[in-house]
Amino acid sequence: MLSGISLIITAIEQNDVPSKVAVAGYNLRGYVAERIQSLGHLLHMKEENNRLLAQNSRLLARLLVAETALQRQSALEHIHAATPPAMQGFKTARVIDRTFSERENMLLVDKGRNDGIRKDMTVLTPDGLVGRVVSVSAHYASIMPLIHSDFKVSVVSAETRTTGLVSWDGGRADMANVEHIPISSSLAKGEELLTTDFSTFAIAGLPVGRVTSVMPGRLFSMVTMKPAVDFSRLDYVLLAPLNNEPEKLRMLGTPGPGKRDPLTKQ
Repeated sequence: MLSGISLIITAIEQNDVPSKVAVAGYNLRGYVAERIQSLGHLLHMKEENNRLLAQNSRLLARLLVAETALQRQSALEHIHAATPPAMQGFKTARVIDRTFSERENMLLVDKGRNDGIRKDMTVLTPDGLVGRVVSVSAHYASIMPLIHSDFKVSVVSAETRTTGLVSWDGGRADMANVEHIPISSSLAKGEELLTTDFSTFAIAGLPVGRVTSVMPGRLFSMVTMKPAVDFSRLDYVLLAPLNNEPEKLRMLGTPGPGKRDPLTKQ
């Protein structure tokens, strides 16, 4: 029996089983340690990526704020540079909101009663007529633009002196109608239309648009025009002093500023 045990021990020693088990244990511990270290590295990388992402988000936000400020400053400088000397005393306001629909578009600007803005002031850009102020609060003003179904303004051709009334019946913002043009008129495509002295709110001589088509009807021609102002790109606008002349308004039967106006202004 003792000889059998001796033979077994000798065989184990010759096969070096304990050594192999120890090596395997070392290898296992090394593998586990390596995996733990890799996992720790991955967790560290994830934390670093999250930190960099947050940092990039902050930098992007600052960049966007800076770019927005530069764009606004550039737009403000552009409108001031393009404003004729005669308009330098006009108020400047920024369009901060707009509601566009099929028939009732409105604009909101960041100037109000405390800034000297009053109802019925003419709103324009160096390109031409935008609309008129319809309501005012302490710090804001609502503007009814030319592309509103209730807006009307009298115009005259700079070339033929033909007079008409601009209106908008909805749909495209780059097209309006010119009413009351008799078929005997020589008004033609391409003529520039300006505001007239007939208006009860707009100062005379402002570009309103340019004739795009003239189609003779029975008594009056169907005339369309392209507005002088691109309403999709409005950023800053000018507000002109009130053009209300009390005596003229009385003769026309039109209410003065601050009173109820049952008629659409022209």
